Amino acid sequence: MVELQLLNQEDAPVVFQLAHCNNDMKVAIATLNAPKALNALNLDMIRLLAPQLSEWSTDDSIAMVVLKGAGEKAFCAGGDVVSLYKAMAADDDNNYLETFFSEEYRLDFQIHNYDKPILLWGNGIIMGGGLGLMAGASHRIVTETSRIAMPEITIGLYPDVGGSYFLNKMPAGMGLFLGLTGASVNANDAKLVGLADHFINADHFDILLHNLREVNWGKTNVLNHDKLTQLLLSIEDGAHSLPNSALKPLAKDIALLVELPDLSAQIDHILSIDSIENKWLSKAQAGLKHGSPISAVLVSEQLKRLAGKSLKDCFSHELTMSVHCGEVGEFQEGVRALLIDKDGQPNWRFKSINDVETDVIEGFFKPKWNEENHPLADM
Repeated sequence: MVELQLLNQEDAPVVFQLAHCNNDMKVAIATLNAPKALNALNLDMIRLLAPQLSEWSTDDSIAMVVLKGAGEKAFCAGGDVVSLYKAMAADDDNNYLETFFSEEYRLDFQIHNYDKPILLWGNGIIMGGGLGLMAGASHRIVTETSRIAMPEITIGLYPDVGGSYFLNKMPAGMGLFLGLTGASVNANDAKLVGLADHFINADHFDILLHNLREVNWGKTNVLNHDKLTQLLLSIEDGAHSLPNSALKPLAKDIALLVELPDLSAQIDHILSIDSIENKWLSKAQAGLKHGSPISAVLVSEQLKRLAGKSLKDCFSHELTMSVHCGEVGEFQEGVRALLIDKDGQPNWRFKSINDVETDVIEGFFKPKWNEENHPLADM
């Protein structure tokens, strides 16, 4: 076991530690510390992480950062949507939603643009807001327990936290498929769609940390990125250890989505794929059937309208969409059914995508702020 220097309280929402390396450099470690809540990302965590990452970025003795979750079950199972639900139920004019999403997206953007290497230990469940943190890390590790998803369609939201950016970069049709179904992917498929870089067994974290301490870290970020990549390539577990891919056998069917004329045809196609002997696909199809029709249309529209946009533009548009979600009611109802009353019976505003009114969708894309006073204008 590697001895670590603790920088804050052990029971803090995010625990910060340093591992001292052999050449007087240090590896900084940030651990999301709410294992009973599967490390769901809350505002306290965001407000601890962002300034600490900034401080480490200017500390010449810090070679790199490790970001992980406490416990074995999850890195981060998503954003703290229960707090968002309470704010919507209290009708606070979306002040809390604007604050939460603004600060969350700033943190995600900070990680995407971080100069030093960030190694993300993607063990266990990684969903929604957790994937927002993961997507921007420079070195993303998955394990045999990794379960990654953007399941926002089940709660009347849409794949935010940069989903407009990274879902559009996936192989043909896969971003749309994962957004519409909320399907959970394993380590193999996370690498396939570009959400992960390396595979290491879940019980090898201490070995990994030991090896990180042995690296002769350099004085430049470019050099340390390369040193970290070379280390991970040398110690990652072989392809034979990866779980079987669920997406590869469906790649041709999923690629056909981009050739179909509209969302209705795309949904019909997904639901028509034979899933009699495929439990994973059957569950994905069920997620689409039972999800919010508004969310389904939003997934389609965000990927079309924001394709090719910069990361900053994607976050800026998503902030407008996310705050508007607090006004429409679908998001509140979805969280109620899944996490508050837990009846599993959301009363969606529309019964199918064909019923969704154009004006409702356009409201999500109508600018809320001028460029100058947009909450993310200075990002």
